[in-house]
Parts: sequence; C-alpha cells; structure tokens
Amino acid sequence: MEAPATRDVGALCEMRAADALDILDRMTALGIQIWLDGGWAVDACLGRQTRPHGDLDIVIEERHLAAAVDALMAIGYRPVPRDDTRPWNFVLGDTAGHEVDFHVIVIDAAGRGRYGPPDLGDFAYEPEALAYFGHIQGRPVACMPPDWLVRWHTGYELRPNDIADVTALSAEFAIPLPAEYAQQ
Repeated sequence: MEAPATRDVGALCEMRAADALDILDRMTALGIQIWLDGGWAVDACLGRQTRPHGDLDIVIEERHLAAAVDALMAIGYRPVPRDDTRPWNFVLGDTAGHEVDFHVIVIDAAGRGRYGPPDLGDFAYEPEALAYFGHIQGRPVACMPPDWLVRWHTGYELRPNDIADVTALSAEFAIPLPAEYAQQ
C-alpha cells in the first residue's frame, strides 16, 4: 500500500488553471474522458477563473479509474485520508498540496452515469450533464452544466465559495437562486 500524501499543513496550494489543464492533458493522452465538477466546473462554465481553487473535482468512469490513478501516482500523487473516502469518491494529492477529488461513475445503457453503489440511492449524472463544455483559458473542457452545478450546491452547510459560485452561475445563466442562498 502506498503511503498517504503529506504536505506542510500551513502551506496554501492552489490548483491553478495550468495544473488543471495538465491533468486533463494526461488523461486525454491515455484516452480517458473526464468531466470537471466543483469549483473548476463553475469557472469553466463562466469561461473565466473567479477564485482560487484548492482542488480539481473530476467525474470519471469506473472502467478508466485504475489507469487514471496509476498515471497520477506516477507523478507523485498519493491517497489523501479523509472521513468520507469511498471507492466512488476519494482524493489523491501530491506533496505540494494539489488535490484531485474523484467522483466515480458507471454509464448505463441509457447514458446515465450512476454515482456510487445502488444502495446509495438513485443519484446519476444524466446524459445532458455529461454533454456540456465550458472553457479554461479559452480551451474547451467537458464539465457539468450550470443548472446542475447550482442544483448540487444545495442541501448542506454553505461555505463562502459555494455562495460565490452559485451566485455567479445564477446571475450569468439566469438560473433562479435557490432559497437557501437567497437567505445569505
């Protein structure tokens, strides 16, 4: 078993656009399709970076998982221990503090990307969620669409980044602001 990633806890590391694009390039070179989720997906939808990002959230098919993990481990990424680590949701990080948060799916015959085991519920990325493109530094990248990002940023304790992301998406794409955000 590989040693977990460790880093100077006091160090602030940003997952810059160049870092995100490097990971996308590595996956593309292996023939692996990934979709951006989370903060970088928000910025890809907006077509500009709106804030610093501490990680890169990716959606990846289970069939490509071993190759993607091997590729990142070859450049120094290791498992990052967390309380919510699961086979379908885990983080790899490097010693500099870059983190990649994996959201693992299995695409069914209808094109839905099932997230997690069936007993987790009926959570799936619908085909339209897997067909959207945004831009990082002018480059097209597959990412979650704005309406999905707004919908998925609800139902938990809101952080400042969540409020900034959802407010920006709602304004840019005329998406109604969820009630819990309107109260902020």
